[in-house]
Amino acid sequence: MILRRLTAFVVGVVVVLLLAGCTMQELAANKPPTTTADLPTPPGASFGAPAREGVDATSCNATLSLRPPAQMPEPGRMPPRSTMERIASRGRLVVGTDIGSNPLSFRDPISGDIEGFDVDVAVWISRAIFGDTRIEYRILSTGDRVTALQKGDVDIVVKSMSITCSRRESVDFSAPYFVAYQRVLTYRNSGIENVAGLAGKSVCATRNATSITRVQNRVPTAKIVTTNTWADCLVMMQQGRVDAIAGDGPILVGIVAQDPWVRIVGDPIGVEYYGVGLPLGETDLVRFVNGVLEQRRADGSWQNAYDDWLSGLGPAAPPPTAYRD
Repeated sequence: MILRRLTAFVVGVVVVLLLAGCTMQELAANKPPTTTADLPTPPGASFGAPAREGVDATSCNATLSLRPPAQMPEPGRMPPRSTMERIASRGRLVVGTDIGSNPLSFRDPISGDIEGFDVDVAVWISRAIFGDTRIEYRILSTGDRVTALQKGDVDIVVKSMSITCSRRESVDFSAPYFVAYQRVLTYRNSGIENVAGLAGKSVCATRNATSITRVQNRVPTAKIVTTNTWADCLVMMQQGRVDAIAGDGPILVGIVAQDPWVRIVGDPIGVEYYGVGLPLGETDLVRFVNGVLEQRRADGSWQNAYDDWLSGLGPAAPPPTAYRD
């Protein structure tokens, strides 16, 4: 019995060794497994210089808007047959904005609410129409803002929308509600200290952002990369696929808050005046929105919103207004 068990054990060991030898030979004959992965490109990202958009707001006095009405209507009592009455009858204000431009407009990760300085502006307009907040948000990319107004997909756009002469041909604007200074953001060890340092470098901005034109005008050799959102620009910089981001100060401050290894460098490369985007020809709504902005400047709401969201930019006052009528 013992002999049979020993024999069986020896045979088993031999079989195991033979199988192991075959396995080892097979492994030795093959190369070790390798894996490769391409870095994911954000949807809509584009490499190459886009067509330049005019950024000069002074040649056509773009920041001049229509004077507010002499008497603002009471909330909930909009003038008959006005654009505001049509919006009130629908029961909600449709606002084009963004959820990736902290601290201007973003979705709070805890509450899920859309918040920010631009969102506060939209809330002011809603409350002036309804007496409370009744907003349907439509999330837009930078490049979709004008089209959404032209197609009637939104009533207004409040999304860091700079007033320019070229955009004035397609949409109307309120008076400026904020003045932004465009800057350059890059990693601390990039060696880039100002806009001149972007020569030959890859620079990211959202599609149709005016900062693209300013960089192209100042540094023609810069390689432009455009994305749908500013968050996508940050992702591509973290991947090492772009060297810098060019954008408005509030947006860059929001990016700095997300990545401690980045910094804003150099002097401003331009000045942008944010306005509420409005459908072309709806002059009653333009005047009404300007009236709302005047009220919020006067009662301190503008300053409170600035202190809540944009105090990281330093002290600031509401932008001056001028009307063309």
